[in-house]
Amino acid sequence: MEKPQALAALSALANDARLDLMRLLMPLGDQGLAAGEISRVLGLSSSRLSFHLSALEQAGLIRSRKLARNVFYSVDAAGMGGTISFLLNDCCMEHPEVLACCRRGDSAKSTVTEPQGS
Repeated sequence: MEKPQALAALSALANDARLDLMRLLMPLGDQGLAAGEISRVLGLSSSRLSFHLSALEQAGLIRSRKLARNVFYSVDAAGMGGTISFLLNDCCMEHPEVLACCRRGDSAKSTVTEPQGS
């Protein structure tokens, strides 16, 4: 991945709603989720969601597919992997402490939850 692509991806991820969106879609794999369901789960209006989805898609982090009347979104694993690889290999130069933190797997895991009272 080239520096401009990495910067676009990192910039797209540097937003609370977009990061939540990625965390929601990542475990769903290629199946993804319909835009309406994403909107419901994250509590975003259609226009706000469209804005965030567009930013992530332009950055190469998600992809869309139309099925009947719905548009489904899923994580572009190669795009996400390329971004992480850029950070680990190009920026961190495979520093042993950085790599150890990534491989440990003992960091606290959090999940995206449905908004309360929306």
